[in-house]
Amino acid sequence: MSAELNVFIVEDSLIQRMHAATLCSELGLHVIGEASDGNEALLLLQNSSLPDVMLIDLEMPGMDGIELIQELAHRAIPVSVIVSSAKEDSLISSVETMLQAYGLPVLGAIKKPLTLAQLNKALDNFKPLTKETPQTRPEPVMAASEITKALIEHQFVAYFQPKISIKTGVIKGVETLIRWQHPEKGLIMPSQFISTAEEQGLINELTMEILDLALQQCRHWHERGLKITVAINLSMLSLSCSNFAEHISQKVANYAIDPSFIMLEITETAVMGDVGNALGTLARLRLKGFGLSIDDYGTGFSSMQQLSRIPFTELKLDRSFVDGAHTKPHLRAILASAIEIAKKLELKSVAEGVECIEDLTVLQELGCDIVQGYITARPMPGHEVVPWLKSNNQRLRELCRSTL
Repeated sequence: MSAELNVFIVEDSLIQRMHAATLCSELGLHVIGEASDGNEALLLLQNSSLPDVMLIDLEMPGMDGIELIQELAHRAIPVSVIVSSAKEDSLISSVETMLQAYGLPVLGAIKKPLTLAQLNKALDNFKPLTKETPQTRPEPVMAASEITKALIEHQFVAYFQPKISIKTGVIKGVETLIRWQHPEKGLIMPSQFISTAEEQGLINELTMEILDLALQQCRHWHERGLKITVAINLSMLSLSCSNFAEHISQKVANYAIDPSFIMLEITETAVMGDVGNALGTLARLRLKGFGLSIDDYGTGFSSMQQLSRIPFTELKLDRSFVDGAHTKPHLRAILASAIEIAKKLELKSVAEGVECIEDLTVLQELGCDIVQGYITARPMPGHEVVPWLKSNNQRLRELCRSTL
């Protein structure tokens, strides 16, 4: 954290403002402005140089901290923000999410009383920002004709992210992630082509293409004694096709793989449209022995309803509930509830997006079964999985033991 940063404090309590200014001085920062509410802050900003960081209280008379943040975003004022409040964690977290949605860099969301350690940790996240700093640009969407050509030329490739037992550190399976190895544009992520494939009626062909790649790799692993499950993501549109279950079953049979080793991941919103056909397809797949995973659990509006009517075998906890659970009690409560539901329904619970040891510890304490995320492994091509496993077996076991 640079000691050359200019900080602007917005806080209605004089004592709290003085306390924050003292902490900034102890860190060697320059406090270039103070205001008692949002209106005063905006007025002062018009007549002074812009700060690098604004430390903003949420509850203030006049213009409160939330309104101030909205104004900063609407006026495109390039400043990083630290939120500080005595309000409940869930409210502070909501404001943090709002900041991210507005595109304002959020360095931290701190519950009062503000401490030197908290402030220093938040400022460690600072990166210089100017009005000329380019905004995050939407990823270019690939045309249907390019996707068709890529399917014909087999340009799509499979990456695999390991799913690890939280108790033992042993690999239990992998999730298949589609990538497009474009001959000119390099590796293209699914966010740039999945929506077009769905809109243009190409998603079934794309699903079958990645399924083939996943089954080839699964067969290769099984022949060498690595008996792990392979998860495949399904589109809601595919579920509406009456013969989709037969196509999936036939492909798996062609590779002589037991369907119990194939986990089909379905987002909870995938069966909100053509309910009859979708439920029929899922029921038939489960009847044939395939595993069914409800992906991104908790991000839709009908999680409980989906669990009650679909024969799932796995419940996948969305990363938005996992990331930062060790510091946010409301996230921990949501995770605890979902994991308890999974246990009562005899489903395996899988937490995705696990990136730090503290969140891993929370998941262990709550009784989660499997973790997936950068703390254990990044997605990788199939041929790298076995070498990675050999060199990381001991690390994974120690990692899981260290949090018990």
